[in-house]
Amino acid sequence: MSDLTWDTSFRELFERCSKLHLGGDTRAVSWFTEADKTFLDGIGYTPQEFFDFVDDHCRYGAEGPTLETSLLVAAVRRDYFRVVQKSERTGKTVPPSALPPKPAAVDGIPWLPRLIVKARAKLRGEMDPDTMYGCGGDRAFFEQHRLHPADFLRVTWAAGDDDQKIIDFVKTGKM
Repeated sequence: MSDLTWDTSFRELFERCSKLHLGGDTRAVSWFTEADKTFLDGIGYTPQEFFDFVDDHCRYGAEGPTLETSLLVAAVRRDYFRVVQKSERTGKTVPPSALPPKPAAVDGIPWLPRLIVKARAKLRGEMDPDTMYGCGGDRAFFEQHRLHPADFLRVTWAAGDDDQKIIDFVKTGKM
């Protein structure tokens, strides 16, 4: 896989796995070859993260993530992984218990405290296997605030540790 064609590899894998899922193989036990796992590792992804997007895409149709959204989110993670992390994983995992409660709010915006923590974990490749960036609750938030999940990741990356920059972006659409 060339750096110039990683998106094609991602698309082909997504489409292949979607066909398997729609054909009844919804557990993904045999979805990934060793080459697929190497590819995902090279973009800073885990098979579980990839599975989550395919699973929600297949289960929720138009309400779930599209292939394009999945690719754009993966592109942000890949860039962060290569640029900031120099292709090295942190070895850490953010457990679900470390996430703010779903109803938690900041500046009157419910779900945002949770989403900020999840976005930072997604960027760093520290998602717990039981947690998904872009889950149904996240998608509802993004729809309500007219945000794209990949754009939210980029804003989170640019904001660093400054939550207020993220809050202001959600409120105004400007960084």
